[in-house]
Amino acid sequence: MHEGEKKTILVTGGAGFIGSHLCERLVQDGHTVISLDNYFTGSTDNHVAGVDYREGHTKDIEKHISETPDLVYHLGEYPRVEQSFDDIDVVLESNVVGTKAVLEFCRTRTCKLVYAGSSTKFADAGIGRDQSPYAWTKASNTEIVRNYGEWFNLSYAITYFYNVYGPRERGDTKSGTVIGIFAERTESNVPLQVRLPGTQKRNFTHVYDIVEGIVAVGERGEGDEYGIGHPDSYSILEVAEMFGGKIEMIPERAGNRQSSSIDVRRTELELGWKPKYSLPEYIETLKNG
Repeated sequence: MHEGEKKTILVTGGAGFIGSHLCERLVQDGHTVISLDNYFTGSTDNHVAGVDYREGHTKDIEKHISETPDLVYHLGEYPRVEQSFDDIDVVLESNVVGTKAVLEFCRTRTCKLVYAGSSTKFADAGIGRDQSPYAWTKASNTEIVRNYGEWFNLSYAITYFYNVYGPRERGDTKSGTVIGIFAERTESNVPLQVRLPGTQKRNFTHVYDIVEGIVAVGERGEGDEYGIGHPDSYSILEVAEMFGGKIEMIPERAGNRQSSSIDVRRTELELGWKPKYSLPEYIETLKNG
């Protein structure tokens, strides 16, 4: 896919937090955009004008998508780390069965696949990939995507997101992200809960920067190792302190990685991408209304 060309693009998870921002950008760029979402974490509140929304699971992609897209952005997977221990059946159906169906769809239709991998694969010196059902399925999927490229000559690119935040992120404890949860609890004037030890560090990336990166990967990227993340890292306790107010330390939970390793060299050097937004500035805007 060449930059500037008008294409038919499918976004799985297009009614979700990141997917809705991606859909919005693609429509603005003049593309024909189709969203496939089962609304497990997505919401009709995230719908944007100009997108053709289809409700359904990725495992049934052939049933819902009769078109042959030029490009498929696959974001529609189970998204949470710690909660994945409680949702193992849902995780496997979404991240294994669903993603296999998306791969077959792209193979038989000969369309490029951009897969949204997870930076958990690189956490804690590489052992992060096995620390939760979520992390394992996401890491394994990057391998099968690469293999489909080798086995079937599938055109693909793999991206890795680093702790995305921004408008439309969820703040509920089941499916929310840490910035969304902290923002909602701050607004409700209740203590911010930080899992012990609190020193676990994360790289936080604004959703607008994520979209810029993934669009560039869709247009010009080929292969693996497209990290999209902000180089600055903060401990969860430091983030809570940025919000101010009361902080409550709560017990550690399985799957809660302690460190993250970030590599965005290929995205920066090959595609010219750089993040524009910082977490402290964003939190200040939230606090100031």
